[in-house]
Amino acid sequence: MRIFFTGGSGKAGKHVAPYLAEQGHHVTNADLVPLQDPAVADLRVDLTDAGETYSALAGLATFDELDLPAKPTYDAVVHFAAIPAILLKADAATYATNVLSTYNVLEAATRLGVRKIVFASSETTYGICFAQGERRPLYVPVDEDHPTVPEDAYAMSKVANEVTARSFQARTGADVYGLRINNVIEPHEYAELFPAFLADPSLRRRNLFAYIDVRDLGQMVQRCLETDGLGYEVFNVANADMSIAATTHEIRNRFYDGVEVRREMGRDETFFAIDKARNLLGFAPQYSWRDVLADPGAEHGDAEV
Repeated sequence: MRIFFTGGSGKAGKHVAPYLAEQGHHVTNADLVPLQDPAVADLRVDLTDAGETYSALAGLATFDELDLPAKPTYDAVVHFAAIPAILLKADAATYATNVLSTYNVLEAATRLGVRKIVFASSETTYGICFAQGERRPLYVPVDEDHPTVPEDAYAMSKVANEVTARSFQARTGADVYGLRINNVIEPHEYAELFPAFLADPSLRRRNLFAYIDVRDLGQMVQRCLETDGLGYEVFNVANADMSIAATTHEIRNRFYDGVEVRREMGRDETFFAIDKARNLLGFAPQYSWRDVLADPGAEHGDAEV
């Protein structure tokens, strides 16, 4: 597939864009900063400018494409570009940038006839990650039916983007899949960050004790590209286990006392439910911090009683 990938120079994108290229796709990175990966074409694009966005999506990616008998079109758009959190810019700028850029990408893509769009939403849409004070989910594990009522500018922008994406899908009938991506972890961060998480699970409360390895995020995007006909869908994206050594039983007792438990959970199972991605896309996370670090909770056994 010829893929227009926005934000390919960001923390997640710099792994996922090359991963897609390794799968045989022709990937163009539309970003303000070049990725400089030999397998990925770089194109500097200000996605908050509707004209630039449309022109980039309608245009060539590399000089080699001049030798083709006709100008190629893009088969898919993967939209990761965004201001990635609060406190990086003023709240108004974060909201405006994320919402306008997403609208421009969706409008240009659908007007140009792109039939597969995958966009990055966020775990923050559930209103827990960047809440003022402590905020607990209404039930666990948190699935895609959980209400999305955030109070921060970043998560508000992501909820607005989901509404916009659903509207463009209804207008065009294209496949538009939103990924509610949990805390993105690069392989080197296991040794750097996770010892503290294992020692103090409360550090992971705002992320619902979950995480997503960038390599598994790449797999998730590939699964979306391979799966047609779902229309508009949103998917939680996380690894199968928690980012801590405590068991689900211990976490429920300490952090979620009184919170509804909707189904039995495995000993290490993520509270950020990925059942939908597994069932509809065949998503099967392959990586874990346990591949790098010893699990100090292993003495609890393999199953929860």
